[in-house]
Amino acid sequence: MKLLLATSNENKVREFQHILASLAPMLDIHVISLKEAGIADTAKEDADTFEGNAMIKAKAASGNGYITFADDSGICVDALDGAPGIYSARFSGVHGDDNANNAQLLKKLENVPDEKRSARYVCAIACVLPDGKSFTVTGKAEGKIGYAPKGHCGFGYDPLFIGAGSDKTWAEIPAPEKDSISHRAVAAKLFIEKLKEYTCDNND
Repeated sequence: MKLLLATSNENKVREFQHILASLAPMLDIHVISLKEAGIADTAKEDADTFEGNAMIKAKAASGNGYITFADDSGICVDALDGAPGIYSARFSGVHGDDNANNAQLLKKLENVPDEKRSARYVCAIACVLPDGKSFTVTGKAEGKIGYAPKGHCGFGYDPLFIGAGSDKTWAEIPAPEKDSISHRAVAAKLFIEKLKEYTCDNND
């Protein structure tokens, strides 16, 4: 099953490919990017929720015969009233600059004690099926923000995010371990269940 992920972020493509393939090997899932499909990224993410932005991206890339999906994800910090939230990728003012975004987050959390550094990663997945039907699912992973970047794996806020029950950041743990507990993994499990329903309906 070939799925179009409405992104130009190859890190996301690799992560989703691994997660989805491991969750549903029987579906023989292969995830391709907008670039691989020859589709321009024209989505304007102007919704005020993760789910809304994910659906904007999925709909903008749909209509090409693929099962098309998109995710919108970010980190929500309690001490910052849920920020950076949907603005996670551009928290520093420059879209996609992970180092700058991490530095900005640490600056905002200066002098915030450990017990108030709680946070969660959120991932919303929106899917548009070839028949025009659509749905969204959302996954979360609880944790806290560290005091300095640690580790060299992952991307985004992974060097700062310490998952619940752990003393390591997501950038310090192997990718397969992260992929089994991440917000994307939680959302992906729900996504797979919906895809199975669609596959069954179309095989009746």
